[in-house]
Amino acid sequence: MILNRREIAYLESWSTETSRKPLVIRGARQIGKSTLVREFAKKCSFSLVEINFERNPEYREVFANPDPVLILSTLKLLTGQTIEAGSALLFLDEIQSAPEALVALRYFYEEMPDLHVVAAGSLLEFTLAEAQFSMPVGRVEYLHLGPMQFEDFLEAMGHPELADLIRDWSLTDLATAGIPRPVHEKLLGLLRQYWVVGGLPEAIARYAEARDFTQVSRVQQSVLATYRDDFNKYSHGRLKGSVQLVFDKLPTMVGKKFKYTHVSRDHVSAELAAALDQLCLALVAHRVHHTSANGVPLGAEANNRYFKTLFLDVGLVSSALHLNIIDLAKQDLTLINSGAVAEQFIGQHLLYSRPYYESPSLFYWVREAKSAAAELDYVISTGQHVIPVEIKAGTTGTLRSLHQFIKEKNLDFGVRFNAGLPSLTRNSVTLTDRTSIEFDLLSLPLYMVGQSRRLVREYFEDPD
Repeated sequence: MILNRREIAYLESWSTETSRKPLVIRGARQIGKSTLVREFAKKCSFSLVEINFERNPEYREVFANPDPVLILSTLKLLTGQTIEAGSALLFLDEIQSAPEALVALRYFYEEMPDLHVVAAGSLLEFTLAEAQFSMPVGRVEYLHLGPMQFEDFLEAMGHPELADLIRDWSLTDLATAGIPRPVHEKLLGLLRQYWVVGGLPEAIARYAEARDFTQVSRVQQSVLATYRDDFNKYSHGRLKGSVQLVFDKLPTMVGKKFKYTHVSRDHVSAELAAALDQLCLALVAHRVHHTSANGVPLGAEANNRYFKTLFLDVGLVSSALHLNIIDLAKQDLTLINSGAVAEQFIGQHLLYSRPYYESPSLFYWVREAKSAAAELDYVISTGQHVIPVEIKAGTTGTLRSLHQFIKEKNLDFGVRFNAGLPSLTRNSVTLTDRTSIEFDLLSLPLYMVGQSRRLVREYFEDPD
């Protein structure tokens, strides 16, 4: 089954750039890097020459001499394929197994800029972190690949019109044409399915073909087993056991301040921290750091001691929590498992809704005080604007942390995700200390998270 994911459009744009650099796709195992490149090559009618360094480790020797002309002539002898600039796409897969090929990317850029070259690697972050070679800094560009987004899922399920509705919806539609409630309810029903299936391409493809959640579960368990097998590649001895322990606990800790004692009281924090580092390098987990959020960039005031974690994918979280479509249908979407599933869904979309070439990062805000504790689910930014984000089921009166943040940072805009229809309202709120704030609240249905940064930019470009 062909999956039309949004990154294909980005690859098409990259392929037409005059100052194009070799592209390195970074992402977790099973996230669909290889399939993405193959579908892109097919759509753009490139002659695909695919070299997999894990399957054919002997190809490393071809790149021992980084001369592009010599490399291409040798590859032609080995593969029988002619690699011509403009009509061919050279795909170097599992490139983490061939550091020589990473080095050679520089010379392809400098000496053969017209040749389309794409590389990808599942555990590439470990190779880059431990590099004993000179990386071609400034001679390559990156594409950070995460799970398929909800709009991609809608297309795979045969609902391209719903995907287009979400992509095309704008704030001006609030005054002219809202989303009909039956359409809204249908989208919420499909969202529940996405929360079980998740954004891993193989799981989506299997569900689209069979409409069987049992088949999805088999795929998810196979993916989890693959991740566990990878532990042998980057951890040994006691650390391997710690990585396994943290990995198994992560889905239950989404949305909570990460405390090593919640993982195990029998392991020292430094050991569990090292294990979490390994999982973050494998891109199976992501730290969401606390930021003071007094301005941008948000990372400038990040506190590495305080963080939450996200797992790779909401479908894997639901599987680990033993949630099924029946469970999801019984409750408000924002309350399931104390809101952890909603926070994972929103978080993974926000994490990968930034420009593809930027390293994914996400932040939250917390104030720990006996009489004035507050915590925002997420904080994002657009331009010079800091944006508080809450995931709530209730009305404006339940947004206490968002109100505190808006007052403390002297802001006048916030975003809420819930299961309601979209709205943009002016709010006047009296706080517990009897001070008042006024702000605009953009309330978006959960299924619009993939468009949230676009809609926030639209608000600031034309706030009236």
